Amino acid sequence: MKCRSRQYLALGALSALTLALAACGGGSSNPSTETAAPSAAADPSAAKPKVDFGPNVLIFDPGMDPAAIQTQVDIVYSQQHANQFGPNRYALMFKPGTYPVDVNVGFYTHVIGLGSSPDDVQVNDLHVEADWLNASQDATQNFWRSAENLSVQHPANVSPYPVRWAVSQAAPMRRVHIKGDAFLSSPWCGWSSGGFMADTLIDGQINSCSQQQWFSRNDEWTSWVGGVWNMVFVGVQNAPAAGTWPTSPYTVVAQTPVMREKPFLTIDGNGNYSVFVPALNANTTGTTWHGHAAAGTSLPISQFYIAKENVDTAKTINAALAKGLNLIFTPGVYHLTDTIRVTRADTVVLGLGVATLEADTGLDAMDVADVDGVKISGLLFEAGTTSSPALLKVGSSVTGVSHAADPICLYDIYARIGGQIAGKAHTAVEINANNVIGDDFWLWRADHGDIGLTTTGWTVNPAANGLVVNGDNVTMYGLAVEHFEQFQTLWNGNGGSVYFYQSEEPYDVPNQAAWMNGTENGYPSYKVADTVTTHKAFGVGIYGFNFVTTDRTVSLANAIEAPQQPGVSFTNLVTVALDGNSLISNVINNTGGSNIGQNGAVASYP
Repeated sequence: MKCRSRQYLALGALSALTLALAACGGGSSNPSTETAAPSAAADPSAAKPKVDFGPNVLIFDPGMDPAAIQTQVDIVYSQQHANQFGPNRYALMFKPGTYPVDVNVGFYTHVIGLGSSPDDVQVNDLHVEADWLNASQDATQNFWRSAENLSVQHPANVSPYPVRWAVSQAAPMRRVHIKGDAFLSSPWCGWSSGGFMADTLIDGQINSCSQQQWFSRNDEWTSWVGGVWNMVFVGVQNAPAAGTWPTSPYTVVAQTPVMREKPFLTIDGNGNYSVFVPALNANTTGTTWHGHAAAGTSLPISQFYIAKENVDTAKTINAALAKGLNLIFTPGVYHLTDTIRVTRADTVVLGLGVATLEADTGLDAMDVADVDGVKISGLLFEAGTTSSPALLKVGSSVTGVSHAADPICLYDIYARIGGQIAGKAHTAVEINANNVIGDDFWLWRADHGDIGLTTTGWTVNPAANGLVVNGDNVTMYGLAVEHFEQFQTLWNGNGGSVYFYQSEEPYDVPNQAAWMNGTENGYPSYKVADTVTTHKAFGVGIYGFNFVTTDRTVSLANAIEAPQQPGVSFTNLVTVALDGNSLISNVINNTGGSNIGQNGAVASYP
């Protein structure tokens, strides 16, 4: 993202919200604790067991007073509106039904419909506004929030504007049905800098407006307008015509080669919770659910351990995983003194409310074994003040094990080094296993933080690499990596595929001598190792912004470096000097020209 301000507003504590909720009516002060209280005539042994998602999950029923629901939603939003680096995390869950409420989504807020189809839950409005940073039109810091599995009616009297989803990184929309048009910025086309949408239906037109880059996968809409630098569409119905790059910023891939959609929570008519795990699909176009039932498997909630902030530790979580349970992280910040170890094949780990795992003692936050079918979703991995080798590691070493029939899948994976604290790590995410699918990554060495705290700087929050891929046949959809001090992405495995790449080089290089890759100026953002023989990437955007404050002569030789092999190809590449300075000398392998006063661009390589 392009940082335009470092504003931060400290808001109320969780205790204040809890007290307010208790006074709202329409539910208890702990609305996420659900129990089936039998009637006098019922057999008590038939009562469903209690499901406790903790105090940071608010569960709404269509029988509740809409005004009480609106009050609760508004209280959460008032806390999270500008709370960019605060500790509070929330999930708002809606049981199947219709809700005449307006859901404004702030930081660390996860909006969830609990039906089997998005159309089982309908709200009046669902939106993210560009109304807190700078001149009320800047969405370049609208991070860490999400919505999934519901529909939006958006009647005419709700707003004079279409649904607004004015976001940048780490703000996915999944399995949503918008019954009308949608904007991906403020209605005035203010600044916005990247986003992710998947398995979503827009009945009308979608307007990207000012979005500098965007990734859409397996979506459906009537039409699309807008685009700035790098807009990528994979398996999308009615994607815009590709045109001539870079005059047309569109990259269109007709089918999604391989994908299993993100698992999600549901509840049935008897009040039983489960997690639906969608089936693995190949060569698809459009959504998994529109016009037909989604294929997959339901896992009862009894097969999940529900972890809670300030209750669970790495020890309790690992004990549950060792018993063969799956895992749900309820919203919160989990301070870890050991590594969470996922070792069983097909384990599902589901994060709610941007659940945050902080590596406090210099260990990995999570290690995933080299086994089939693990699914990890919805987690923010936070570096602690003692440097970790990696925040998330998938496979401890490179092996010949294939997971092609049952891939390891990683959804909505975020890493943060600095910003909230002066975090340190060598690498954000390291993938050693084969046949891993990544779907929506934002790996961020912070370029800004909370006002008044020193949480960023070349030696304050050091981190060498964002993503390191050592495994073979790894596929990434929607990959964003920013500001690391060496390679943003280092790809050592064969058979890799990347569909959309967004990256910014570090802003804070002190001088050229501090940023040398051997004898070459700077580290390429995207480095494919010389030993690689097969690799492909589609829609690659790499940006620079005043790398230093004192030495404006610092430059980068190549944004991308890759071996010249018949099996290595790149389609639609662009570099941009965000502040107008000469920063990047070449797009790829000493070709493509510099971005002196213009974009560097290459339509295909070789």
